[in-house]
Amino acid sequence: MQLSFRALSTFTAALCFLLALVWGLMPNWLLSIWSIEYSLAVGVVARRSAMLFAALGVMFYRVRNEAPSITRHALSNGFMVGCWGLTALGFGEWLNGHAGPGILLAVVFELALGLAFLQTQRVSMELETVG
Repeated sequence: MQLSFRALSTFTAALCFLLALVWGLMPNWLLSIWSIEYSLAVGVVARRSAMLFAALGVMFYRVRNEAPSITRHALSNGFMVGCWGLTALGFGEWLNGHAGPGILLAVVFELALGLAFLQTQRVSMELETVG
């Protein structure tokens, strides 16, 4: 299934805004899914992460209508690196017993989002060479 950059970017923005709300307002809920105990220090990091997700949400929402460009490719590449880095970290934390199996849901989403951005980037590059 091929996704348009617009649809993928809009979905990513919505997901980032949702994650910003969850990490900002109820991080203990998400951490419990991952079998990680909430603490004051973890709460500080979670709330700061919420703001990063909010920033990503704004960026993806604002760029959703952008035609293929260096800016769009840079944003996609950066997000792919981030997603796949989080995939590796999450899987490693699960293997090392630092997080429960619930983190694998995040791992699957991160892997899929990275692959979806790779797919949309390849399609847009093919269209640039044809057009």
